[in-house]
Amino acid sequence: MSSFQELLGQALVFGKLYVREPMSRHTTFRVGGPADYFVEPENKKELSDVLALCRQQAVPYYLLGNGSNLLVGDKGYRGVIVAMGKFWSKIKTEDCRIWAGTGALLSSVANQARKNALAGMEFASGIPGSVGGAVVMNAGAYGSEMADVLEVVTVLTPEGENRQMTAKELELGYRSSNIPDQGYVVLEAGFLLQPGNPEEISSKTEELAVQRRSKQPLEYPSAGSTFKRPPGHFAGRLIEEAGLRGMSVGGAQVSEKHCGFIINRGGATAEDVLRLCRQVQKQVWENAGVELELEVKLLGEF
Repeated sequence: MSSFQELLGQALVFGKLYVREPMSRHTTFRVGGPADYFVEPENKKELSDVLALCRQQAVPYYLLGNGSNLLVGDKGYRGVIVAMGKFWSKIKTEDCRIWAGTGALLSSVANQARKNALAGMEFASGIPGSVGGAVVMNAGAYGSEMADVLEVVTVLTPEGENRQMTAKELELGYRSSNIPDQGYVVLEAGFLLQPGNPEEISSKTEELAVQRRSKQPLEYPSAGSTFKRPPGHFAGRLIEEAGLRGMSVGGAQVSEKHCGFIINRGGATAEDVLRLCRQVQKQVWENAGVELELEVKLLGEF
């Protein structure tokens, strides 16, 4: 056992440590090789101690939520995956505000809002990600995004201190924030919503769910929208116009239902997915002169 592994285990009094954990078990793409270390800290001290140890030992680490916007290489990740699990998933309501831990699913937050007749989170009901990841990338759908409802965020600074920040301080942009550059870790988010009609909230939520089921390939593993929306264009339309609907590399395929999704039709590898993404980017550029940027984050060794 390495000295780093021993120190990592000592930092986790209540949390769990796994060695060579397959990341295919923890991403919605269902692909990805093993992480050297996979930890599940169960309180703020364990989280802070694990991150401090990684920094001291110069060991890379990555904060994992629901793994819904992530493609991990087949050779795995040389470092520590820090999974924000059950301890970080608490949700509570105070008047028109919902407080949610970084590990809470957006769908659960939207459901909490619906139960309390609070409007504004309906767009998030079908987004498969967790609160932390959604805040970091300012996730959105159907014309709305986190910036529209996010009020405050509690982060853990690189110095191990808790800091509360307003949404404005996070410099939220299209699928971006300043959180990664600052080295912050999202601990909790506060959403400010509006009182609404319960029937109207439920009706809108169901309407969006019907749209998702009819237009998105939810029956296959994927990471959601694979590419960012290019200014003035729609990625799916550009891909379709390039004649790429249904194009495959190994087990990875451009969805025939929605060309903006790369799906795992069965047995795909991370290399299959990445090669297909690169081919799509190349052919869209050649066809339309538009550069598609990946929305999916690449992690580890391919």
